[in-house]
Amino acid sequence: MSETAPQPTSPTKTAPSSRIRLMVSDVDGTLVNREKAVAPATVEAVRRLRAAGVAFAAVSARPPRGMKLLVDALNLDLFGGFNGGSILRGDFSVLEEHLIAAGAVREGIAMMAPRGAYVWVFADNEWYIADPENPYVAGETRTVAFPPTVVSDFGDHVTRAGKIVFSSTDFDMLAASEPELQALVGEGATARRSQAKYLDLTPPGTDKGYAVRAFARLYGVALDEVAVIGDMANDLPMFEVGGLSIAMGNAADEVKARAHFETLSNAEDGVAAAIERFVLPRAAGA
Repeated sequence: MSETAPQPTSPTKTAPSSRIRLMVSDVDGTLVNREKAVAPATVEAVRRLRAAGVAFAAVSARPPRGMKLLVDALNLDLFGGFNGGSILRGDFSVLEEHLIAAGAVREGIAMMAPRGAYVWVFADNEWYIADPENPYVAGETRTVAFPPTVVSDFGDHVTRAGKIVFSSTDFDMLAASEPELQALVGEGATARRSQAKYLDLTPPGTDKGYAVRAFARLYGVALDEVAVIGDMANDLPMFEVGGLSIAMGNAADEVKARAHFETLSNAEDGVAAAIERFVLPRAAGA
């Protein structure tokens, strides 16, 4: 491996687990590259991981419908959407589905729309928008691989929402709004940025750490036998519960500071590198 290979970080963190039976990965910025595709090296690394007796699952802020390409590419048995608000099998049968409190949705929209944020509502397996000229619509359409439905009013879709996205080119506004929005919605939703341009509302009591717990329970694996990998602050709940945490080379500084190790970026097959260097040597059958 090159001299830019992954290096250990956070010396004050509890020592990483020496035995891994499950790996859980974030998706955008982590498992997929900048073209939103799963690289062949990653597919091969996951295959080798399974051959060594380590299960593999993924969780994303994306809607479950928007994960089909990677579910198929990696032959996933379990995955999570909406930051853990939905847990599904690889055949897209739903094991768990949680919704945001309707009041929290309405309060969030009332707060964020006047600040200039575009509002997206993910409900009923669809993506609803009011403004198709939003600068991020085209990119998100490529990412989730299905088009939005344009509506003049969100109507009762807000009562069945799995995720609300507030998008804006004003990243500082979104960052400042995150704690305010969480305080406003209280126990009705979880407010976290999934990217600098997106501030998400997802179901209360669920996050990516919740997804890791669900996957571990379903696979019959102890939490200290779970490796996790991600790049954004909404991945930190995974780091809090996993026995081995890995930050992508393109990760936010706060994520790197909380990880046991740092790998290469998602443009350099960072997940594959992490599997080879940090996870396979700790595989249950190694």
